[in-house]
Amino acid sequence: MEEKVCPLCQGTGWVIEQRSRGPVARRCQCFGQKQVQVLLQQARIPRRYENCTLENYEIHDPSQEDALKISKKFVKNFPAQDIGLLYIGPCGVGKTHLAVAVIRELIIKKGIYCLFYDFRELIRDIQNSYTPESEVSETDILAPVFNCNLLVLDELGAKRPTAWVEETIFYIINSRYNQKRVTIFTSNYLDLEEEPDRRDPYYKKGDESLVDRIGVRLRSRLYEMCKVVNLAGKDYRKAFRQAGYRF
Repeated sequence: MEEKVCPLCQGTGWVIEQRSRGPVARRCQCFGQKQVQVLLQQARIPRRYENCTLENYEIHDPSQEDALKISKKFVKNFPAQDIGLLYIGPCGVGKTHLAVAVIRELIIKKGIYCLFYDFRELIRDIQNSYTPESEVSETDILAPVFNCNLLVLDELGAKRPTAWVEETIFYIINSRYNQKRVTIFTSNYLDLEEEPDRRDPYYKKGDESLVDRIGVRLRSRLYEMCKVVNLAGKDYRKAFRQAGYRF
């Protein structure tokens, strides 16, 4: 389909206004709209979440209401807001929804350069860049991750913490930490202050904490980089399916 030409500027991006001192050129309103569309495309927001907003976030638990208020305040204060967010909670409570809604608001209302990356996908893209047939380098992948004004790193800790994974993600986050760039994280792993007692008869082998998954060094960075936002509630996806809907 052919792109529609703006009737005001005829596609130039500029309009001429007649003022008392003579004609003055100013940006057409379509220019800002195009910039927003470019930023939304660059943000890599998954199709499943492309319509997530702060307005359509459903609240089923008091903690979700608090998380929504914090998210709205974060958007309002950005870019003066120099501390990111770490959404923590079980599956299906809306962590990714809120994270995407925040960057959508910042792009549409403030023209902020934002980027969304799933933790596992980022690691996989970096690994794939090492193959001989790859057309992109590690630098090509990491440049926007380092330079965007706001990065969302979804499902932090989802990848099994090998030494290489831990070192790579520490390098990425530490770089943003040193440059004072704001980052939003989501994670399904509990943020335990102390290591679980593995001798406890009720301890399950799969009960790993966030520190187990990302390491002590990175968790230490997050204390300074982010405000922890804890969410609770039932799995929305499970409830949605039980209601008779199909994805």
